[in-house]
Order: sequence, then C-alpha cells, then structure tokens
Amino acid sequence: MATNPIDQPSANRNQKREGYISWDEWHMGIALLSAQRSKDPALQVGACIVDKDNRIMGVGYNGMPLRCPDDEMNWGKEGGPLETKRPYVCHAEMNAIAFRNCASLKGCTIYVTFFPCNECTKNIIQSGIEEVIYLSHTKRGRVEYEASKRMLEKSKVKVVKYEVKEDGNEKVILNYKVDE
Repeated sequence: MATNPIDQPSANRNQKREGYISWDEWHMGIALLSAQRSKDPALQVGACIVDKDNRIMGVGYNGMPLRCPDDEMNWGKEGGPLETKRPYVCHAEMNAIAFRNCASLKGCTIYVTFFPCNECTKNIIQSGIEEVIYLSHTKRGRVEYEASKRMLEKSKVKVVKYEVKEDGNEKVILNYKVDE
C-alpha cells in the first residue's frame, strides 16, 4: 500500500481517501501558518476563528498596527515603557477579531497558538466567541493569564488545550516550537 494517502491505488478511487486531517488539525494548522507571518523575534502567535460549520471567519497574527512600519518600531522587551514592543504590538486574537469577514462572531471558536492574555480575553468574550482552543501556555502564574483564566471561567467560554498527536504520524508539520 502507498505510504502517501494521496497516492492511494486506483482501486480505492471510488471511496474517500483515508488519512486526511481533522477539522481541529486544519484550524490549528491555519493558526500555526498565520503565526509565521509575525515579525516578533521572541514569540510568534497565530489565531484562526471558525463558525459552527467550520468556515473561517478570521485569521490573525501578532504584529504592529496598520501604518506603523515594522522596521521603525522597537521589537525588544528591554527598556523604558515606550521603548519596548509591549504598548504597540497587536496580538493575534485582536487582529483576527478586528479583521473578521463577518458581522458577528457569536458562537464561534478561536484556535490560538498561545493562551490569550487578559486584553485578548476581553475581546474574545465581548465578540461572542464561545470556545478557545490553545496550543501552548508557558506563562502560567502571571497576573494577566490568571485574569484570563478567571474571565473565561466566569463568562462560561469553553477552554480546551489542543493536544498534538503523539503517534509519530503528524499530518500538519510547520516550523513551530511548543514550549511545554
């Protein structure tokens, strides 16, 4: 039997192929691919918002606001309050919500490569998103992430840790390091 599911023998051409990626793998794969657009040297984050029919409603990655030239902005974390990236960078979730392709995100799910901070969580809740599926969360214990957790719980937004399949048969392979 062929190892590549796309190269199935012609006898199987009357049936759907096996080995295709799941909806969750596809949506997280799009979030991972979106993260690759980020110019942030420390952390590249991507987001993908989907509706209940698995249609993509928005994608985003962390980066500087529109019309703020990337080359003229500081991407560092050290220095005075206005000399770091922190007050300027728009997070992936914010960009996915701001640049959505629909009027309402009520009932949608957001796939994010990194657990959302408190500011993004407020946007997620206010937009009507009902589920957060995240890949990585290395900043547990920090105030802004504890606030996120509380808000998500109180607003009854479902939170799911995305589990990478460990069967050695990864279907979506992208250059992304999970720090957990």
